[in-house]
Amino acid sequence: MPRFDPIESLARVRHEFGEHGGVNMSISGSTTFTVLEPGTMPKIFGGLLGPDQGGCYLYGRHFNPTVYVLGRQLAALEGTQSAYCTASGMAAIVGAVLQLCNQGDHIVSGAAVYGGTFALFDDYLPAKTGITTTFVDPTNHAEVEAAFTDRTRVLYVEAMSNPTLAVADIPRLSEIAHARGATLVVDNTFSPLVISPAQHGADVVIHSLTKFINGASDHIAGVICGTTAFITSLMDLHMGSLMLLGPTMDPRTAFNLSMRLPHLGLRMAEHSRRALMFAERLAQLGLPVVYPGLPSHPQNEVLLRLANPQFGYGGILALDTGTSERAFQLMEELQNRHQFGFIAVSLGYQETLMSCSAASTSSELSPEDQQRAGISPGLVRLSIGYTGSAEQRWQQLLAALKATGMA
Repeated sequence: MPRFDPIESLARVRHEFGEHGGVNMSISGSTTFTVLEPGTMPKIFGGLLGPDQGGCYLYGRHFNPTVYVLGRQLAALEGTQSAYCTASGMAAIVGAVLQLCNQGDHIVSGAAVYGGTFALFDDYLPAKTGITTTFVDPTNHAEVEAAFTDRTRVLYVEAMSNPTLAVADIPRLSEIAHARGATLVVDNTFSPLVISPAQHGADVVIHSLTKFINGASDHIAGVICGTTAFITSLMDLHMGSLMLLGPTMDPRTAFNLSMRLPHLGLRMAEHSRRALMFAERLAQLGLPVVYPGLPSHPQNEVLLRLANPQFGYGGILALDTGTSERAFQLMEELQNRHQFGFIAVSLGYQETLMSCSAASTSSELSPEDQQRAGISPGLVRLSIGYTGSAEQRWQQLLAALKATGMA
């Protein structure tokens, strides 16, 4: 069986012409859509007609033609039957999880996840819905299996964990989830194109499109990729999480994101190339660098087995400075003295973005939860950009390391 090629898959659905023959798809800015005959409307409300059944649209919170096309493109990118986009990455997580879980159900989740995801699972869902979560080390498969109960409906992991960069063995986790009748949901925000989770057994793949797929840090967006039946269920007028919660993507955002997909592969390859170069040089200096593309990384073999090699091993690395004070000092040097990048949350931007995770995007975790997740107080997460020459950026990084006594 030929290996899945996400770029070739995307190319096959890119031919979505504008309504007047434009080479780009049109932006459908309507909030509501007309029908030619009154009898059509009840059929749309009854689920008998829709975008794929008669080309019928109802209302912008339900389906929008521009957002629908972007969903088709992202489904092709991930190799799923369907996808639909949301107003944020968190909206995608909430929509997917609430569609899969009912009151009193249970989730098994990786312990090192984005702080907003952790707060949703650890605080919000138990208080509001009675849905509980057990956090585990997803690389410890015995621990994962032991966490399941008869109410477990979802096994949730990040393909590359935020910020520790542990790589999930998706085929093995898929076996564990499916043996218990659970759904494997994989957040692939850190590794678009690098890993194709659905090709390795994931049932649902989500992204914060805000990050690498967008690439310009100017749109907040998310997507849920899965089977056509699952995506359709999200839009059910009675029980659909996206339809009823209403995290609607603006069609202008969908258009802008669609225009960036053709060069996503070029961007990811360069993000990855530079991240690997910096990681190798940091390792040569004897510094505690974490990067899945290094042979020293605990899941390097897993990544080599899962990765689409033409896109490298991801554009994010982490450097453990030991303490938050040292982390702040290093970031101060990098941004304000050497113009290496920006101190900011988020990732996937053309410039390098850096943050001390324990004090920012993982601050929703208590110190005990951070320790259990392997998040050091001095861990600096670096989303490597591609502006300037790679050698120029390395010299800036090296100068900052020397100024802080790390090199």
